[in-house]
Amino acid sequence: MSTAAPAVTPLSPTRRLADRLGDRVLVGLTILASLAAIVILVLIVVKLVSGASAAISRFGLAFLWHSTWNPASSAGVAHANVFGAGTLIFGTAVTSTIGLAIAGPLGIAIGVYLSLLAPGRAGALISPLVELLAAIPSVIVGFWGLIFLGPFLKNTIEPALHDVLGFIPLFGPPNATGDGIFTAGVVLALMALPIIAAITRDIFLTVPRELKDGALALGATRWEMIRGVVLDSQRAGIAAATILGLSRALGEAIAVTQTIGSGSLIGNSLFGNGDALGSRIVEQFSGSTGILTSSLFFCAVILLVIELAVNLAAQLIVRRSARRQGVLAR
Repeated sequence: MSTAAPAVTPLSPTRRLADRLGDRVLVGLTILASLAAIVILVLIVVKLVSGASAAISRFGLAFLWHSTWNPASSAGVAHANVFGAGTLIFGTAVTSTIGLAIAGPLGIAIGVYLSLLAPGRAGALISPLVELLAAIPSVIVGFWGLIFLGPFLKNTIEPALHDVLGFIPLFGPPNATGDGIFTAGVVLALMALPIIAAITRDIFLTVPRELKDGALALGATRWEMIRGVVLDSQRAGIAAATILGLSRALGEAIAVTQTIGSGSLIGNSLFGNGDALGSRIVEQFSGSTGILTSSLFFCAVILLVIELAVNLAAQLIVRRSARRQGVLAR
C-alpha cells in the first residue's frame, strides 16, 4: 500500500522576494563584518606605527636589544631620553615561557581528565569552574598574586628550588619581596590555564569513540589509548591551544605590572625583578610626551608583531598537521 507524498504549498511571490532579500542582507552583513575586522586591524597597525615613527627613526632596530631606558625626568642620569626595549622583551619572553611551561602540561592534563577520565558528576562540576577561572579580571588575579602568591613562593617554592638547583644561576637566592619574574610567570600560568584546558577538553571530545574502543579492544591500556589515539590524533589542536594560551600570556599587562617587580636590568635569575612590554606601557604612557611616548608606541608595535607571529605560527601548525592527516588537500 503506497502513501501519497504530502503536497507542497508553493511560496507566494512576496515570500520568495522576502527570502531572496534576506539572503542578500545576510551576505552583505557577513561581508561587512569581515571587512570591519580587517579595517580595524589596519587602523591599529597604522596608528601604532605612526606613533612609533619618531622612535623608529631615532633608535632603529637597535631599540630591540639595547636595555637603556632613561626618560628626561630621570634627574642626574646620563644620556636622558635614550630608550631600548631589550629588558622589556626579555621579561616578556621569560615570564610567558614560565607561564606556558606550567600551564601547558597542566591544561592538557585537565583536558584529558575532563574529557576521558572524570565521572559524570565530577566533570559536570569541574568544567564550569575551570572556565570560570578565565572570567576572573586580570587585576584581581594580579592583586591575589601580589598579596598571597608572591609571599607564598618567596617562603616555600623559591627556597626549595634554590636549595636543590642553586648551582644553576637561574635559581638564585629568593626575592626578598616576593615579586619578580617567577611570580609573574606563575600568575600568567593561572591566566593561560583555563584557555588551554577548555580547548583541549573540547578537541579530545571530538575523537571518534570507535577509535578509542578499538584500541582498548586490541588490548591497549587506558593510558596507551590516550597516548596513542587521543593525544597523537589531536597534536595540531593541542599545539593551537597551547599557542593561544601563550598569546594570552604575552599580551597581559595589569597582572604582570602588579607582580614582576619593575627591574631595569637583564638578570640571570628567575627570582629577580624584571619588566615587560605591556607592563612598561601601562606604567608610563599616561602623562608621557615626546620621544618617551613614541618609544612606548614602539614597544606596542613589537608586542603586536610578536602576537601576530605567534598566531600565524599556530595557524601554520594546524594546517600542516591537517595536511598530514589528509583533512586538507595538498
